[in-house]
Amino acid sequence: MSRARKPDWLKMRPPSGQEFTDIRETLRDRNLHTVCEEANCPNLGECWSGGAGTGNGDGGTATFMLMGDRCSRACNFCDVQTGGMEPLDPDEPANVADAVAEIGLDYVVLTSVDRDDLPDQGASHFAETIREIKDRHPGILVEVLIPDFQGEERLVRKIVDADPDVIAHNVETVERLQFPVRDRRAGYDQSLSVLEQVDRESDIYTKTSVMLGHGEYDHEVYQTLADCRERGVDIVTLGQYLRPSRDHLEVQRYDPPDKYETWRRVAEEELGFLYCASGPMVRSSYKAGELFVDAVLREGKSVTEARADARRTQPRQTES
Repeated sequence: MSRARKPDWLKMRPPSGQEFTDIRETLRDRNLHTVCEEANCPNLGECWSGGAGTGNGDGGTATFMLMGDRCSRACNFCDVQTGGMEPLDPDEPANVADAVAEIGLDYVVLTSVDRDDLPDQGASHFAETIREIKDRHPGILVEVLIPDFQGEERLVRKIVDADPDVIAHNVETVERLQFPVRDRRAGYDQSLSVLEQVDRESDIYTKTSVMLGHGEYDHEVYQTLADCRERGVDIVTLGQYLRPSRDHLEVQRYDPPDKYETWRRVAEEELGFLYCASGPMVRSSYKAGELFVDAVLREGKSVTEARADARRTQPRQTES
């Protein structure tokens, strides 16, 4: 039994409707996976029923999960299956690009399982998928949520060189709770180094996500946000951890929506993030954050210009 009882505000709409059905059939026809389904995302119904196919910047959202539906790591918060790794599908990059066109997406999110079993941990396959989408659909914005690639800079650089519009990598939780929350091959400093490398080597938006509810203290959340901002992270999301099954970590606490609003103000107004999506049902790939990036980039602003605008509007800090 969980130590905390799920509150009324954590209600989710079950997936339904023709748009949801059409997207699911498109994915099945091309043997594609989404983190929306594999990780039992609570927002699946909302995102997949969001007007896909309109082509007007308000299309439905799906996060494609590359390189199979089984992961080489066993994080204790995640519902993706571990082990039994299969060879990469060489047709997957083209199949993803086909699905993007058929569904009618304007903003695509790509993520993947960890593939520590592969010589380059799947970095080349990931980069090929980005390029396939960009080459065939130049107007589509591509966000990628990448593994840490065990901190190997040459592999992270493969993703940078493919030139997506946003590169995300999640620290997941505060430093003290990295284990047992994450697999021991992951780590706080390693994740921060990946984010810092992306910021240092590119003019691409950087993004990360933090789960709340594992027993973290407020000062630890603040320090995590500050550490990410110091490494140049532009966008952050904060959401409530929900236990996928009895085999996963228990939820220690459910914070109310107003607490998430406080963290949003801290992130944007005090620490200077360009954007913070914060709420109990917010996830790393979250439509509000995608709409923010979409609006900024379709205005023709560069990342550098957006960062400069944020600095001009950030409250001036006064010495005590």
